[in-house]
Amino acid sequence: MKSIETVVRLIILFAVLQFYWSSGWALEGDSDQPITIDSNSATYDDKLGTSIYEGNVVAIQGSMRMEADKLVVYIVDGAINKLVATGNPAKFKQLPEEGKEEVRGRSLIGEYYPDKALLVLIKQAVVWQGTNQSSSELILYDSKNSVIKAGEHESDSKRVHATFQPKAKTAN
Repeated sequence: MKSIETVVRLIILFAVLQFYWSSGWALEGDSDQPITIDSNSATYDDKLGTSIYEGNVVAIQGSMRMEADKLVVYIVDGAINKLVATGNPAKFKQLPEEGKEEVRGRSLIGEYYPDKALLVLIKQAVVWQGTNQSSSELILYDSKNSVIKAGEHESDSKRVHATFQPKAKTAN
């Protein structure tokens, strides 16, 4: 009987993931797409309100793709509070809109807060689009407002390194 309850809870969790994964990450229609999570193993702990996916984790919703060694989903009052992806590194990518290059990122830890549409990349964090990139120990991506913040004012250890390539010259 316990295994049936576990399967039902995992199905409910997948439905919750599908509903709460924010649209801010990617193309406008991405939030209407189902989320799929594939991993070598999955564990749901009702008492802790967590679902843990381990081993070659791939989460996809529309044009958004995340790859990690481990993904932990935290649920509070039936809603996803945050998702934490870890890897060596964890990788993220999304297509911001048709005709634009993908935005890609990687870090050792990635925290996503659906209510705020905020992605926090921690430790060895890099975000790039085309040949332009930013790196730091801490990068915050606010997808609702299309704002990327990197580093910390009071920390020399979390300095930001940015590279912007010149625009290609056109022939006269």
